[in-house]
Amino acid sequence: MKLTSSLISLSDGTLPASFKGLKSLVAVEWVREALRRGGTAKVRTRKMTVEDVVWLLIGMSLYRNRPMVDVAHHLDLVMPDKKGRPGTLSKGAIPQSRESLGVDPVRALFMITAKHWAQESGERYRWRGLMVLGADGSTLRIPDSVENRSKFGLPPGSRSTAGYPQVRVAVLMVLRSHQWLAFDFADFGTGEGTVVWPLIQRVPERSLTVMDRYSIEHAQLWGLTQRGEDRHWLLRARKNLRRTVVKRLGKGDDLVEMPIDRSRRRKDPSLPESFLARAVRYERKGYRPQTLLTSLLDNKAYPAQEIVKLYHERWELELGYDELKTDVLEREEAIRSQTPDGVRQELWGMAIAYNLVRREMDMAERELGLPPRRISFVFCLRLIRDFFYWSAITQTPGALPKRLEQMRVDLRRLVLPPRRGDRHSPRHVKIKMSGYSRNQGHPR
Repeated sequence: MKLTSSLISLSDGTLPASFKGLKSLVAVEWVREALRRGGTAKVRTRKMTVEDVVWLLIGMSLYRNRPMVDVAHHLDLVMPDKKGRPGTLSKGAIPQSRESLGVDPVRALFMITAKHWAQESGERYRWRGLMVLGADGSTLRIPDSVENRSKFGLPPGSRSTAGYPQVRVAVLMVLRSHQWLAFDFADFGTGEGTVVWPLIQRVPERSLTVMDRYSIEHAQLWGLTQRGEDRHWLLRARKNLRRTVVKRLGKGDDLVEMPIDRSRRRKDPSLPESFLARAVRYERKGYRPQTLLTSLLDNKAYPAQEIVKLYHERWELELGYDELKTDVLEREEAIRSQTPDGVRQELWGMAIAYNLVRREMDMAERELGLPPRRISFVFCLRLIRDFFYWSAITQTPGALPKRLEQMRVDLRRLVLPPRRGDRHSPRHVKIKMSGYSRNQGHPR
């Protein structure tokens, strides 16, 4: 049952019997399949089923401003007592339930949902027959506990070390729907390319992946095109990039030969000395000239001007990270979990929660007849939070009409005006917010 269908199509103010709050957005067989893959399908906890612990991990990302005990109760995730009365849950029961669940089932559920949701949206928003993807990395803060420091590490800074441990995260995103097709993370000491590249290797056939120029090398680019049909890439060239023009395809459009480093060829004799790529030069008013490199060699099938425009969709990834950090995590210093396994659980649950909101936005755009990216993420997130929190505590269908009427009004407010195509703003690095010296008593 889709949330948008409930809000748009119901005229009598009642929800169908199949609607069960937050749990209605993910097929129950997906959750059970994830539990089987993780080996915890038969595990029981005292106060919550293992399925409900999965939902708690998703809910704790959607409801950042509420304690986990409140989230469990208000989403109706606590089993009743032996007499059938509403059960109670203590704060100490949640860590035990999470430990019984483990990390693998939550990771498996993300992969199952991403395969259905993100893959479907990628198929719908193709460009010239290719699924448009973006890959990039970022960092997230985690709680400053001894275990987290030891496992994930503190990034270095101008004042010795940072105040919080951090994890290195990487996302493979369907750029036109913002849904995550793949996600992974590692300790901060792991390089960004080491986390991003395995995700790129899993891209489907007939796809184009827009990526960062610093995290990929030539041998990897060549290998990506060799494994599967029409697996293409697009990135901005580095200033010192070596290449030889082989053929002029048009103004600012060349077929070039790119060498593969000799040391890489010694390690892997199957690599060629060089391979062909396409270099597209362009300049925007007020900016320096730039060169794009791509495996799209056919200039007639893939016009240069469209490639330039398509490359700038890469910044949808930055918007996605901003939605996660600013709206889902509410600009808080760190996520909640104090242990490494808890961090892993929460990150996979957060990824499912983000995709869940984006899935509802995608469905709303389709039902309202809107093009992609015309629904406000923050308003949709608030609507989902309000709706499921309220529906969980409202037991009688007769109490729904007034609230549903307001929800339908709110849904229309989610629509954003068309984006302005003439806005071009250079990137700047912000100054540090504090000039105070580091507290000498802070543990290092």
